[in-house]
Amino acid sequence: MGANPKQAVILGCDAVSPLGTDLETQWQRAVGGKSGIGPLTRFPIDDDFPVPIAGEVEEIEDSALSFLKPRSLALWPSPIFKHAMLVVHRALEKSGVRISPEIAHRVAVTYSSAVGGQDAVLSADRRMTQENKLPPPYTNPNSCINMVGGKISIMTGATGPITSSITACATGLTSALTGVMLIAQGRADVAICGAVDFALVEPIVAGFATMNGAFQNKAGEPRTPPSSASRPFSSHRRGFVISEGAGAIILASREFAKAHGLEWQTELAGWSMTSDAYHYVAPRFDTVKRCIQESINDACISPADVDAVNAHAASTKVGDKVEYDALRAVFGEGVPPISANKSQIGHAMGASSAIESIFALEGMRRDMAAPTINYSPDPEMELDCLSEGARPMSQEYVLKNAFGFGGCNACAVFQRTG
Repeated sequence: MGANPKQAVILGCDAVSPLGTDLETQWQRAVGGKSGIGPLTRFPIDDDFPVPIAGEVEEIEDSALSFLKPRSLALWPSPIFKHAMLVVHRALEKSGVRISPEIAHRVAVTYSSAVGGQDAVLSADRRMTQENKLPPPYTNPNSCINMVGGKISIMTGATGPITSSITACATGLTSALTGVMLIAQGRADVAICGAVDFALVEPIVAGFATMNGAFQNKAGEPRTPPSSASRPFSSHRRGFVISEGAGAIILASREFAKAHGLEWQTELAGWSMTSDAYHYVAPRFDTVKRCIQESINDACISPADVDAVNAHAASTKVGDKVEYDALRAVFGEGVPPISANKSQIGHAMGASSAIESIFALEGMRRDMAAPTINYSPDPEMELDCLSEGARPMSQEYVLKNAFGFGGCNACAVFQRTG
């Protein structure tokens, strides 16, 4: 049987994260075992605020945004917009795709966000209560989650299908899977996928603390250094570190890429999405396991063919254990080596699975798997978490897991073909 002409190939990608604002810097810091976690500075806090650390993205230089009009930036103050448009702009440049009027109607936008521009609403509320002034006219558009995809469509000229897939922490990956579906159905030839989240605003950060999801120091204990707070799969894990970032992935059908002389090295070979139908935050073993197994089946391979896993691994007690149990159920004693990128970049909400997918793709391209830092083995979870540092290894197939609040599960198998 010949290659599927509608198979989704990956033409380009880009990201910003707490490890840096250009992809090469981020990758070098990742394989160097560095952490992007530091003190929380996005808003003033005192000693009583429960979350003193975060993964923050450094300020982008104006020159990097020269493709955007200054007035446009002024009207869209939520950081989700400039960061989303930056990574999409750079990913498109890397892909070689030029969105001309002739192909614009065949370019889909599935780019999304889990949290959106809630900072704009908070700012407007304070303006009303403290200054007795009505919100600026762009407040509501800044807060519409689908508007980030809309702005990307306006910037690029893409006029194909547009949708915002929102699946909490799995948003970035489900954006890509939605793009895969549109390409497979012949509704689009190219899909602009990914996600952005800048959720370091007071009520969101404090809210994760009150629900015992975010990392907090225990009373009476010495302060944990920020760089060692995110501890996926570890015996001393204590919740996720809230962070921010954006990732963009450009997909196309193999048929389109060949017709336009575009090169690729990786494909999205298989995928699955499942719903736990169980609990608003606690994961469910059966449906997580099924999501992993179905993605492998969809790639027409066996578990033994998977060379590495890029885990969801949020560092929560229950979440990490369910992911481990599901991996063991699928792979038996042969669970592949695991990279848990949140150990270095924290949890960027919906953007996390987009950024982590890009790190997985970079690792495949470079024959290198990024490490899991801060790892202390949990006797209940026997895993190879690359704790010694980045590992040189060829990877033909990599499994990517992403699990979101509300029981939203997404898994994908990436394949190296070039």
